[in-house]
Amino acid sequence: MTVGEHRPGALIAQITDLHIGFDRGNPHELNVRRLSMVIDRLNAMTPRPTLLIVSGDIVEWPDDIDAYRHAKALVARFEGPVAWAMGNHDGREAFAAVFPEVPSDPHGFVQYELDHGGLRWLMLDTLDDARHGGMLCTKRIGWLKARLAERRRDPTVIVLHHPPVDTGIDWMSALSGEKWVRRLHRAISPARQVVGLLAGHVHRPIATSFAGRTLAVVPSTAPGLALDLDDIDPAHPDNRPLILLDSPHYALHYWNGERLLTHFDRAEPDNALARYTSNLQPMIREFLTERGTG
Repeated sequence: MTVGEHRPGALIAQITDLHIGFDRGNPHELNVRRLSMVIDRLNAMTPRPTLLIVSGDIVEWPDDIDAYRHAKALVARFEGPVAWAMGNHDGREAFAAVFPEVPSDPHGFVQYELDHGGLRWLMLDTLDDARHGGMLCTKRIGWLKARLAERRRDPTVIVLHHPPVDTGIDWMSALSGEKWVRRLHRAISPARQVVGLLAGHVHRPIATSFAGRTLAVVPSTAPGLALDLDDIDPAHPDNRPLILLDSPHYALHYWNGERLLTHFDRAEPDNALARYTSNLQPMIREFLTERGTG
C-alpha cells in the first residue's frame, strides 16, 4: 500500500449494555443521554462504521416495551444497519413485539446470521430467564454447530452478551467448568473459520481469549463497572465502589481480510494536546515512508 492509499477493510461499531428504562418512565434519563452521545460520535466519524452491533442489555426491565421502543428509536439515528443481541436484562417476548424484523432460530431464541464487510456474523442468545449469568443450552449450541458446519471457509465472528471466561471480577465471571461454557468451547475449538468473539455484560473493556480465539469484551454505554479484582463476600458488604459515573463507551472492530482488531473509545470531547500541523508533518511522513521496510 502506498502513502495516501485508502486502507481496505471493514469498520464495525459495537455498543452494549444500554440499560434504557433504568429510571423507568423518564424519557430523559442518564442512560438515554449517554446512548445519544455515542450515536452522535459514531455518525460523525470518518470513516463511518458500516454496521452497528448492539450486544445485549438493551433495556433494564425485561417486560418494558416502552423502553424497547425508546431504545429502538435512539439507535435508529445511526446511519447504517444494526444487529441486535440478547442480554440478561432483556426479555424475548417484549423484544419480539418491538423488533419483529430480527430473526429467531426454530426454538425461539434470538439467534441468526448475517454477512457484512467480508465477515460472517453469528449472533447468539445467551439469555437465561432464571439467571444473571449466561446460558447456551443444547438447542442453541446445536444451531451454532450447524451454522459453523455449513461455511467452513468464511471468516466468522461470534457475538454474545456474556463473556464465557473468568474476568477476574468474581460476581461478573463465568467459570470454565460451567456446562454452557464447555459446550461453547467444544463447538468453537474445531471451527477454524472463527476469527474472534465479541461480548459485553461486564461494563468494562477486556481483551482475552477463548478456545484459542481473541475475545473482546466491550465497555458499556451505561455507567461502567469499577475495576476491583479482590474477592467479594456476599455476606459482608464492604462499601467498595461498584458502579462509576464514567464516560459512555463503544468499540470499533476493524477487519483487514486477515485479522480482527478492536479499539475501545469513549464518547466525550477530546482535549487535543497535539494536532497534525506542518510542525508534525515530517514525523508523519517518516512513519509512513518507513512502514513495511523493516
